[in-house]
Amino acid sequence: MTRRMVIMLIAVAIVFGGIFGFQAFKAVMIRKFITAASNPPQTISAAKAATSEWQPRIEAIGSLRAVKGADLSLEVSGVVESISFNSGDDIEEGAPLIKLRTADDVARLRSLQAMAELSDLTYERDQKQFKMQAVSQATLDTDAANLKNAQAQVAQQQAILDKKFLRAPFAGHLGIRAVDLGQYLGPGTVIVTLQALDPIFVDFFVPQQSVDQMRIEQSVAVKVDAFKDRTFVGEISAINPKVDTGSRNVQVRATLKNPDHKLLPGMYATVDITTGSPKNYVTLPQTAITYNPYGDTVYVVDSKGVDADSKPQLIARQTFVTIGPTRGDQVAVLKGVEDGDMIVTAGQIKLHNGSVVLIDNTVTPTADAAPVPVDR
Repeated sequence: MTRRMVIMLIAVAIVFGGIFGFQAFKAVMIRKFITAASNPPQTISAAKAATSEWQPRIEAIGSLRAVKGADLSLEVSGVVESISFNSGDDIEEGAPLIKLRTADDVARLRSLQAMAELSDLTYERDQKQFKMQAVSQATLDTDAANLKNAQAQVAQQQAILDKKFLRAPFAGHLGIRAVDLGQYLGPGTVIVTLQALDPIFVDFFVPQQSVDQMRIEQSVAVKVDAFKDRTFVGEISAINPKVDTGSRNVQVRATLKNPDHKLLPGMYATVDITTGSPKNYVTLPQTAITYNPYGDTVYVVDSKGVDADSKPQLIARQTFVTIGPTRGDQVAVLKGVEDGDMIVTAGQIKLHNGSVVLIDNTVTPTADAAPVPVDR
């Protein structure tokens, strides 16, 4: 009986041991399965945050304008008799440019001059006769009025004749001639453009909140598409005392030296105005920032020991940041990132707080302070 009881107890122990052993084995296998099924490490690119010097500046878009510029034309009509300039000439103030046919006007001027001379002789003769009481005061007054009228007509005709001649109102550079010999011109027909190119103005607009940073004689740097590798330096010469009510911007004018006439009126220009003293900011590529309605964030890469294969384990930690100004591909970070932090610069879209990451910087986003477009 005792022997049977022992055998039964041993059998029961074996059965329960098998059951509990199977359950323990199953739990271990499930744990391993869940561990193996977790998200694999995400490949990202990363860079260390570094402090760099920033020069506060304002960028604006402007256009070039001549200090003196005009499309020249005549007030009267007529046929072109002579042209005294060539396209592209540099001329002095008062230089003759064009003359219209004047034969009729000259003949009428001579006729009026003859009438004026006759009126003058008549007035002088009557003055002598008036002293001898040979003519009345009324006759003398009439002769004086006739003389003044004749002289006025001469002056009027001389003014009409002068309008048949076009002279340069100021020194400058002529454009392309738009008329030819023998051509009939109506009043106001453009003959040629005249532009004074040295110095030259650049007009641009800045937001009203930046007006207090603008100063007369403040330095500006100007670039134009025609000369991409050259910077033209000038000074602010005028600030409009009125804010545009439509855009809330203020017009500013700077003066640039242009001795070689490279800059031309009407050119599009980018204006860079230096303001304040340099500051040091923690700088990141703009691609490192994730912009959200509830706040801007970055992912900081932290080390969390080693994994099962004794390799360093890196974890992405999401943190909010306060960003400052931008320049080119770079952004200044005011709060949230310290100098030397490893920051994710690409691949954030597949991360969440606590994601395991692998850094691969084979391809990295650009972080140029002054990027230049590349033609491909």
